[in-house]
Amino acid sequence: MGNPDSSTTVTVPPRSAPTRGGRPRSERAHQAILTAARELLIEKGFAEMRLEHVAARAGVGKATIYRRWASKEALAQDLLAEMAAPHIAVAETGNTREEMLAAVLNPMRAITETDFGPVIRALLSKIASDPSLGDPFRATVVAARRAEVTRVIQRGIARGDLRADADTELATDLLVGPVYFRLMFGGVLDFAFAERVVDSVLRGYAA
Repeated sequence: MGNPDSSTTVTVPPRSAPTRGGRPRSERAHQAILTAARELLIEKGFAEMRLEHVAARAGVGKATIYRRWASKEALAQDLLAEMAAPHIAVAETGNTREEMLAAVLNPMRAITETDFGPVIRALLSKIASDPSLGDPFRATVVAARRAEVTRVIQRGIARGDLRADADTELATDLLVGPVYFRLMFGGVLDFAFAERVVDSVLRGYAA
C-alpha cells in the first residue's frame, strides 16, 4: 500500500474568538494554552477542566485565554481542529482502493497513535449533547473529513473503478462511520479492520 499521508494540506478552520484591542497574538502562548488544554482534558475530562487551570498550566493569565476564546467549548473546538487537521488529507495516488484505505486509516491512526484519541473520547458526550461544541465540530472537522472522502469516491468514479451511479454520500458514510462506531462502542481498530471496511465498500460500488 502506498503512503496514505498526503502532500496536500487540508485546513480545518478554528472557531477562535477574535483578538481584541489590536494586540499582537503570541503563537507561543497560543500553543502553550492548547497543550495545557489537551493535557487537562486527558487527565481530568471536560467537566473538570477550568480555563483558570488551563491558564495556570500554560503560564499565562486568564485574560490571555479570554482574548482568544470566549469559553472552554470554543477552546476545545480549536484543539480538536488542530489535532485532526494533519490526519484528514488523502493523497491522490491513482489507485482507488489505496486512497479509500487511506481515508479509513487516517482517522484510525489519529485515534490510536496520537493524543487525538483520548481527547476525542473526553469530549464525545459533550459533542453529542451540547450544540456549542457539537455544531462547530461537525461544521469543521467532520465536514472537512467528509469532503475529503467524498473526493476519493468521486475520483474512483471518474477512473471507472466505481459505478457511475454510486451514492457518494452513502459511500462516504460507509468509509467514515465504522472507525467512529468502534471508537464509541468498542472494537479493534487495526489494518485488517480498515481493509475489511474498504473491500466491503468496493464490493458494493465496484464498476
